Amino acid sequence: MATKTQTPEVLEHTNGKEEQNPLLEAVRKVLLAGIGAFALGKEEIEDFVDKLIERGEIAEKDGRKLVREVMDRRKKDAEKAEDEITKRIESVMERMNVPSKADIDALSEKIVALSKKVDELKKS
Repeated sequence: MATKTQTPEVLEHTNGKEEQNPLLEAVRKVLLAGIGAFALGKEEIEDFVDKLIERGEIAEKDGRKLVREVMDRRKKDAEKAEDEITKRIESVMERMNVPSKADIDALSEKIVALSKKVDELKKS
């Protein structure tokens, strides 16, 4: 039967496999939740993790990894939210019949071409 010794960082089995600390997993789940990831700033996340490290509840390397994971998730969630907002704005603009930048650029090119033709007609 495999015996295990418990440390703050990792539960280590005699067969060489490691399990994550249940507290670390719980903290990871809480911090990686979408709302939690958006609500906390990087400094707040680092402060929270530093307190866990100081109390010996998680290892320093696990804490740093957790901060990176939370910040990566936060960045992905922010990008996803930005994309969704952009799509909704574009949809509203389209329904309101507001011309896009491409539409305005195309009209500008036509105006330039027509201005050249008018100038040519004036010369002849």
